[in-house]
Amino acid sequence: MRAPGAGEALNLMFTTSKALRDSFLTHHGGWTISEAVLTHGQATADNLPAGLAELQYMIRAPTVAMAEAVTAALDRNADAAAAMTGCRWERHWVSKSRPGLANHAMAGMVWDKLKQLGPPQWDDTACDIARAIQRELGLAPMEDPFIPEMSRLIDPQSAEAVLRRDLPPSQSHSTSDDYTEMCWHAPTARFYIARPALRAPEGFAYPAWVMNALGGIPATIDPMVRRAAQVLAVSGLQVLEDATLRSRAMEEFNARTGGGIGGSDWMAPLCDYDPPLHFRWPEYVTTHRGRDWWIPSSMPGA
Repeated sequence: MRAPGAGEALNLMFTTSKALRDSFLTHHGGWTISEAVLTHGQATADNLPAGLAELQYMIRAPTVAMAEAVTAALDRNADAAAAMTGCRWERHWVSKSRPGLANHAMAGMVWDKLKQLGPPQWDDTACDIARAIQRELGLAPMEDPFIPEMSRLIDPQSAEAVLRRDLPPSQSHSTSDDYTEMCWHAPTARFYIARPALRAPEGFAYPAWVMNALGGIPATIDPMVRRAAQVLAVSGLQVLEDATLRSRAMEEFNARTGGGIGGSDWMAPLCDYDPPLHFRWPEYVTTHRGRDWWIPSSMPGA
């Protein structure tokens, strides 16, 4: 037998990281791991180990404890891969976010504003663009090419009920996001405005470029951006002008945190790591093959 090369070590890490989904956490709760190989040394053969390899993981989980279980398993994987290949490994955190903190006072106010303004509307120009995309894909252009959900309002309670149909009763949060950090410092509401999406004939799935295109064409994306901006503006004005609303929102915030920031149920920021300021962006260079990029070595010991 021979020791695995760098490529095989990476494969080992991918295999075991996927296996932990079966071994360490049950298949519920909406938790996910996204993996990316950022640097693999540009080796020319799998038996020529790379000097440096970088893997990035993004973990989304309903609880901090679940995220810690995943990272502990990844650490064990890294230990095993390094021991097998005679390497050393380092772990660097880029960011951590806390779970969300609800505030029904704020959510109700924003919902009222959304009802007053109504959902975004797409005009004939947007519909013509949508039909042109359908025609380009060999579909018969539809009279109403956009999905009806784009222009349909749904109240927070109904939306929550739809979300919870696929969650275990004991789960209080669904995966994770970045806005949730703000929830622990001030009463916060989150709302969704639909982005453009097309109706599809039964059994047909649009390629990914369609969603990307609709998100970059002014006629199709601007109605969503304008309506979202309007909801934010009128909601912000309501907060500034309505002392009763501010009082109710802060009372709920204090109750949920056990006394506000620093209270008995308040979760402190998960900043138990050095800020990732030493990582550099790839640098673009000109070679005889054309324009390319490389990863500079700026980390101590790299």
